Amino acid sequence: MGEPDMRVDRWLWYARFFKTRSLATNAVRSGRVRVDGERAKAAREVSIGNVLSIRRGDSITDVCVLKIPSRRGPAAEAMSLYEETSESIERREKGAERRRSASRFGAPTQGRPDKRTRRLVRHRRRRA
Repeated sequence: MGEPDMRVDRWLWYARFFKTRSLATNAVRSGRVRVDGERAKAAREVSIGNVLSIRRGDSITDVCVLKIPSRRGPAAEAMSLYEETSESIERREKGAERRRSASRFGAPTQGRPDKRTRRLVRHRRRRA
């Protein structure tokens, strides 16, 4: 007897990639989730060994399915359901570093400076 399969939207919800199952279903329907490189439908079955690409915002997470869960458990249990690929981890870390450096040197607000921005600029001038 083979391993059980599970709908991709349900697996994503169980693995805590999305807060609700309807958010997971909408993500799959809108093409933000790929199974083994192919665009998936919400009813697509995933099994152990499948590779999922999940796009949330400007980041893409690639994971390999390790287990099919029987319930939606706590976060620690959800993390044991998958393994993130090394390329995905590297991409995520580079993106985080890029966001940190951008916020460190850029102005906090766009356009005309507000009170907070003027305070920060004055503070930087004193330190320089």
